[in-house]
Amino acid sequence: MSEFVGFISVVLTIIFYYSSKALYGRIRFVLFSPLLIAPAALVIGLLTLHISYSSYIIGGKWLSVLLQPAIVAFALPLYKHYELLKKYFPEIILSVLVGTLSAFLSSALLGLGANFEPQIILSLAPRSVTTPIAIDVSNNLGGIPSLTAVFVIFTGLMGLVIGPLVIRFLHLRSPIAKGVLLGTGAHGCGTSAALSLGSLEGTIASLAMIFAGLATIILAPVIFPLLLKL
Repeated sequence: MSEFVGFISVVLTIIFYYSSKALYGRIRFVLFSPLLIAPAALVIGLLTLHISYSSYIIGGKWLSVLLQPAIVAFALPLYKHYELLKKYFPEIILSVLVGTLSAFLSSALLGLGANFEPQIILSLAPRSVTTPIAIDVSNNLGGIPSLTAVFVIFTGLMGLVIGPLVIRFLHLRSPIAKGVLLGTGAHGCGTSAALSLGSLEGTIASLAMIFAGLATIILAPVIFPLLLKL
């Protein structure tokens, strides 16, 4: 029975994703993005059918497994745009470092301004990188990994909504600038948004996401505790 429920869960996930993707193709508005609509529809569907998360993940885990070859596939556009990446490598690295440090500073100011407890503020620190890295960094800092995961998801979704607006507001035309902005500020969600803009934007965003993760692993344990003492 549990296997059947898991199968139904996978089918629902695929249906909701492609349906929301078709809707987004017709209504190119960020709030109709599949990354927003599909999870919301899936949650409603699971609640309506009374399917628990433990039952869902029996089938849903196979979709997670498919993420592995999908991540490896990012190597193809990196190879395709190798010469351009080589040309702008210093600018990309510098931009990612500035973005990472800005994320640390904004997280510290937000936590201190809201009078959060130190452990919650530490949980905020790695909110701008992909979840597996963020959870590990949070754990090393003394934060709450489960809370960090929530902050990461919220940051990604906010970046998905706000990122394109920032690009238009700043009149950014460079694919390099767009990719770095989205990949550094909104990790996987930002990379998805960048891919919708173009292959080069998506490539730069994926590279920025990787560099931001590495920078966070190295710098967060050193810099973030210092920010809390200021």
